[in-house]
Amino acid sequence: MMKLSNPNGKVSEEDIQKFESINEFVLPQVYRAFLKDTNGGETEPSTFFISENEGASVLNSFFGLGDIYENLQDFIEIYDERLPDGFIPIGSDPGGNAICVSVNKDNSDNIYFWDHEEETENPNEMSNVFFLANDIEEFINNFYED
Repeated sequence: MMKLSNPNGKVSEEDIQKFESINEFVLPQVYRAFLKDTNGGETEPSTFFISENEGASVLNSFFGLGDIYENLQDFIEIYDERLPDGFIPIGSDPGGNAICVSVNKDNSDNIYFWDHEEETENPNEMSNVFFLANDIEEFINNFYED
C-alpha cells in the first residue's frame, strides 16, 4: 500500500480553476481529486514498472500547485514543446524523465512515462512515451518496494 509522505497540503477548487484557466486545459477528474487531497508529494514505496524494455524507475515526487519547491506550473514551462500535445508533467524520476497525465479527450486521466533520453525532434511522435496506468490511483497502486 502506498503512503504519501510530505504532501504539499490541500488546494482549493478555485486554485485548480485558476491553474486551468492560465494553461487553457481542464484537468482530468481523478488527477484533479488527487491534487485537491494531497497537492503532490513523495511516495513510499516509489518504484514503478515501465515496460519490459525500459524496466523500472523511481518516482522523485509528484508536483503540486502554489508556492512550493516542485511547482507544477514551473515544470509545465520547463517541458513546454517537448512533451506530446495534451500531456502534463506531474512528477519526475531521478534521471530527469517525466511522469505525465493526459488531458486529451481520448485518453484523459491516463498516466505515461516520458523518456528524455529518447526525445525526438517531433514530441508527438510518441516513440519515447510509455503507458503506465489508466489514472493516477491505478499508477500509485502499482508502486512497489525495490
